[in-house]
Amino acid sequence: MWAVLRNAINQATRREWRQLGFFYDRDDQARVWRLTGSLTGLLRFRDILLSYVAEPRNALQSEHEHYGPYMYLEIMTWPEAGFDDHAIRGPLAELARLATLVEAKVATARPGSCLQIREEFAPESPYTLVLDLREDGFDPATADPLLPSEDASHLNL
Repeated sequence: MWAVLRNAINQATRREWRQLGFFYDRDDQARVWRLTGSLTGLLRFRDILLSYVAEPRNALQSEHEHYGPYMYLEIMTWPEAGFDDHAIRGPLAELARLATLVEAKVATARPGSCLQIREEFAPESPYTLVLDLREDGFDPATADPLLPSEDASHLNL
C-alpha cells in the first residue's frame, strides 16, 4: 500500500518537473540558485518570467508565484532586483530584463555549460543564478536527488 502511494507521488513529481521544463535547486552554502535543463527547458524559465511580468496584479510589491513540484522556486515583485535564499526578485521591468538575459546566455551556449547571472542583473545580490545547460531531450526529473530512477520505481522498497 505505502509502496503504491510512494510510487504515485514520485510519478506526479516527475510529471511536474517535466511540465516545468527544468530542475531547480538552491544551494545556501554556495549561495546559488541552479536551474538545470536543455535549451528548451531553460527557455521555459524565461517564459515563466515573461508570464509573471505580463500579469497586472504582479505589479504590487510582495506579489509572488511559486513554481515546480516542491514550490520553493519563487518569483517575487520587489523594489530591488536580486537573488537570495527566499526568491528571485525585482521590479517587473527588471524581471523582464532577466528573461532577456537568460535567453541571451543560453542562445550561444553549448550543452555542458554553466552560465552565471548576477553582475549584469543585480551585482549586490547575495546569490547567483546558474543556468546548467544540458543536451536536447534532457529530462529534468532525472536531476532530482529525491526521486529514485524510474527503473527502480517499480521496486517495493
